[in-house]
Amino acid sequence: AICVYYNASECAYEDLLDIFFERVNPLTVNGQGRDYGKQYRTGVYYHTPEQEDIARARFEHEQRTKYPNKAIATELKPSLAFWPAEKYHQQYLSRGGPRRVAQNAEKGCTDTIRCYG
Repeated sequence: AICVYYNASECAYEDLLDIFFERVNPLTVNGQGRDYGKQYRTGVYYHTPEQEDIARARFEHEQRTKYPNKAIATELKPSLAFWPAEKYHQQYLSRGGPRRVAQNAEKGCTDTIRCYG
């Protein structure tokens, strides 16, 4: 899991949901790409009642307009305590990911975040 910190005056919660739904297949149960297992399930975990309302409306919109005959498998639940991953999982893309090609904004990289799988 990732925990996203953002400044609501610079980036709307709806924009984060746009990016999320552009990057994941919400129909896939317990996986994305070639990675499968419960640890790879997708989810949106809200922190406030306002985030919950916005996310629920977005899930309903996605279901109605894009997937009317299929069930969305992505979780929508309240956020629980977040525990950072072990050190070797940190900064995975800036260390190069599986291809050993670093992707890091501090190094001037402006590429879209690569998704592996």
